[in-house]
Amino acid sequence: MSRISQAPSRDAVPSQLLRPVEVRAFDMSVGETVTPHSHDWGQFTYSAEGVLTVLTPQGRFTAPPAMAVWIPPGILHDIRPVGRAKFRSLYVAADAMAGMPDRCAVLSVDPLLRQLILEAAAFPRDWQEDGPQGRLMAVLLDQMRAAPPAELHLPLPEDARLRAVTDALLEDPADRRGLEEFAKVSGAAPRTLARLFQKETGMSFGVWRRQRVLLSALERLSEGVPVTSVALDLGYDSPSAFIAMFRRTLGDTPTRYLRGD
Repeated sequence: MSRISQAPSRDAVPSQLLRPVEVRAFDMSVGETVTPHSHDWGQFTYSAEGVLTVLTPQGRFTAPPAMAVWIPPGILHDIRPVGRAKFRSLYVAADAMAGMPDRCAVLSVDPLLRQLILEAAAFPRDWQEDGPQGRLMAVLLDQMRAAPPAELHLPLPEDARLRAVTDALLEDPADRRGLEEFAKVSGAAPRTLARLFQKETGMSFGVWRRQRVLLSALERLSEGVPVTSVALDLGYDSPSAFIAMFRRTLGDTPTRYLRGD
């Protein structure tokens, strides 16, 4: 079993990195958060168990155990677990970030990358660069660079009229109002809202709303809410319709997906 006693504690964010990659590891309880902050290095945020949500001014990024959130340097962010989570975060120095995305992204974590992260969590901050630890970290970096993107993010717009719509859906993912109804409270015509959605989020209104529902479903399922309750709470006519959407989007049923089967 990997030890984490030598990794930085939750209150010991370093002022500088001692190595090209450092691992910060601790368990997070229900309701606990990593408060808004930024730093001069990249961050590969992963939860070995549980679901993490990363919030930035540009969007909302959700990572179940099969995924991680990449945060480039200088991005203000906070991190919130959904339920309990085993937080395992890799800090990556600027000169070691070649090949990583230049913006926040959700990336897939395969079994090899997961195991490398867990092994690296046992290393001290000043791990031995010329030896087995250094070789493992080199492979870990290569695997991070090769991690494919996963579409589990929710970009947030800047336009105040559009924010009235997205704020309503963030508050209630089951809100079934269409653009015609939202136009009455946002101060913009339906056609204008449709154009703004595509311009500011890169998604249509329908795609953005489906993404919001999916992220809400992941958060609720990870808290132990039954599939049937999640499906009905989010406006699906039946659990089977919800499961079909989930499988179509993430490739497996909710139960199997969250178990990591």
